Amino acid sequence: MWLWAGYGVMLAISVLLVGCRYLQYAWHPQDANQYSGMWAGGDMILGVFIFCLFLVPTFFLVLVARKSEPLSINYAKVLLVFSFTSPLSIGLLAIPSIGQSNSLLGFGCMWRLLGAPFVLAGMTGSRLLARFPRAKRLCSYAALIEGAALIGMIVLLGVGTKRH
Repeated sequence: MWLWAGYGVMLAISVLLVGCRYLQYAWHPQDANQYSGMWAGGDMILGVFIFCLFLVPTFFLVLVARKSEPLSINYAKVLLVFSFTSPLSIGLLAIPSIGQSNSLLGFGCMWRLLGAPFVLAGMTGSRLLARFPRAKRLCSYAALIEGAALIGMIVLLGVGTKRH
């Protein structure tokens, strides 16, 4: 119960922070246009901060899950399914109508890939804290998929910059 409340608090804090950032844009549109790169950097820092906020209750979830084998295995299964969203995001962003537009799907995929290093750190931490063999194996698979997608993204970025 406390864990869900923790996720709810982190979600509320995230919505509040994003709302405050939106109000900054609304109150200072000339600054946002003139210094757009600085504002974009601030958005990125806010996104990284929100990813890190959600790692806090996830850490406590892992501590609770490691005491029960069924709970630990179910957590690892969810982690494995979530790890597939990273290569899926890379694939979706490769489609020009998604990757080169202002669509909500492209925006979500971009933020999912921005958070990939933090997700990989969380998956690695989950693997280190897992006590049961099947949960360890599933967490290892999830971390391998996430790491391979991250390396693939970096390789594709390098290939793309050499072509242009």
